[in-house]
Amino acid sequence: MSEYPSQFRPEELQQWQESVAEADRYNILCHCRDCDREWVASTREVCQCGSTKVEHIACWQFPDD
Repeated sequence: MSEYPSQFRPEELQQWQESVAEADRYNILCHCRDCDREWVASTREVCQCGSTKVEHIACWQFPDD
């Protein structure tokens, strides 16, 4: 048994873990071609500077080192 008891029932924990995995799959690196700002979002976004010239790259394409 774990030193820290889970706040979730096993099926709730599995559902939570699956939702985290889903979010990881769909995180998107956004790079503004106008102001060079970079950020990670879960959807395609425009930049805070107002530019719509934003490159969107799925984070799963980057290796975990």
